[in-house]
Amino acid sequence: MKRWLLIIFAVLTLGSTLTGCGYNDFQRLDESSKGAWSEVLNQYQRRADLVPNIVATVKGEANFEQETLTKVIEARSKATAIQVTPELLNNPEAMKKFQAAQGELGSALSRLMAVSEAYPNLKSNQGFSDLRVQLEGTENRITVARNRYIKTIQEYNVLIRSFPTNLTAMVFSYQPKATFTVENEAAISKPPTVDFGKK
Repeated sequence: MKRWLLIIFAVLTLGSTLTGCGYNDFQRLDESSKGAWSEVLNQYQRRADLVPNIVATVKGEANFEQETLTKVIEARSKATAIQVTPELLNNPEAMKKFQAAQGELGSALSRLMAVSEAYPNLKSNQGFSDLRVQLEGTENRITVARNRYIKTIQEYNVLIRSFPTNLTAMVFSYQPKATFTVENEAAISKPPTVDFGKK
């Protein structure tokens, strides 16, 4: 009888120890980060899929700035050429390259939209207007998906650095995950200048 009590006590002690070690939290947050990352990729793909239609519509406008159009096409090509693998989440250097390519595409599209304001026929084109709305909606979805991913990664990385879960991280070789970074936070935090007086 005493032996059974000792076994039960040992099992309960081990269970309570494992509960506090964070192992299950690592598993939960790892899965959450993968799910959040998938959503980020879905939204980036959605944006990339819009580009050919935007380019085709803009090409129909006579004398449109070819350099701007070329930059969009090249940026899309770079962004979609990066092979996205699960290892990307654990590789800060690969994540930085991925981010740079996506940022370049975002900037090229922003420039294209700004330049298109100078073309009345393009502005009044219903197809272009619909694509513009879809692009704006996609950019908002990208922001939401990225924020969700960043939050999940922050929770995961805090768990790795906190005691006693940092011991579990060492035992199982859990490493911090790469997150999105903003290189020029001061510039991004400034609201954009909008001048409706310019034609």
